[in-house]
Amino acid sequence: MQRILTVLALAILLLPAPHMSKPEKVLAGTLLVTAHALPLSSVDPGLRRVGSLTYLGGWELRSDNAGFGGISALLASPSGDMLGLSDSGILMGFHVGPGDGRGHPFIAPLPIRPQDRYRPWWAWDSESMTHDPATGRYWVGFELQQAICRYGPGFSRVEACRTWPEIYAWPKTGSIESLTRLPDGRFIAIGEMGMTADGRHDSLLFAGDPAEKSTPAPMHLRYVPPRGYRPTDMAVLDERHLVVLNRRLTVEQLFTGVIAIVDLPDRLTPGAELKARTLARLAPPLLADNYEGISVTREGGRPVIWIVSDDNHEFFQRTLLLKFTMD
Repeated sequence: MQRILTVLALAILLLPAPHMSKPEKVLAGTLLVTAHALPLSSVDPGLRRVGSLTYLGGWELRSDNAGFGGISALLASPSGDMLGLSDSGILMGFHVGPGDGRGHPFIAPLPIRPQDRYRPWWAWDSESMTHDPATGRYWVGFELQQAICRYGPGFSRVEACRTWPEIYAWPKTGSIESLTRLPDGRFIAIGEMGMTADGRHDSLLFAGDPAEKSTPAPMHLRYVPPRGYRPTDMAVLDERHLVVLNRRLTVEQLFTGVIAIVDLPDRLTPGAELKARTLARLAPPLLADNYEGISVTREGGRPVIWIVSDDNHEFFQRTLLLKFTMD
């Protein structure tokens, strides 16, 4: 019975509602984060291989700053500088690994347009983030508002926001969990609970900037996750592949995660399937948690996959950051 009650409590935490554990107000400032290294397996500390991936390292992240945590999106750099975004609209910059990194650790709320200042603090349910390194701009997907906003370099200001009827058709409690910018300037968004008639996850391909009014209506695609899982984030691996992070919550194992790869065809047509192939499954006794953010970097020509978990600002969950490489 205790296990069932725990599962029910965790299921409630997945809803983008105003939780008492979330900080109502976070001030901009310096962020101190400690990183405790962890083995991949609790029964085999030497395990380095899971599925098609090799484990390069993992850390439990902690901070005395009440605003730290709840990370739902992640952008990583090869130097170990991390930019996390919580589901309360809070940016967190920190460094993990050897060296001092290039940036300064910080925490700060997302900038807000004057016309949006009336919105309550819990309405900024930011669940996805992507970046254009050429211009320095960022895009954020908001689940409750079902909007996509573009920000200037360094998140200096809000440049544009747009809502779409195609996204309004998705449930507010399972909307823009996944958003990425393709190398050619197109964008893909996947609905966590926005389903098609055949049980696939409705996905939208934008020909251009989804925050701009001039961008035409998106093309519908269909994401096919590993059986029993739902997508929580995605990132570009290369011009022909995406990596997608998927989550499941069950009574037996609580949270488990799957890192999957999607082959992109030369030409995407309406209704095309984005079929996931499992790279690695993270379930007990491996490090398993509420994984919600994924990012890709490169080291020595090899792709490196980073994932991060959302602790929902609860004492019984953790912020885990894991690092893998592919053959």
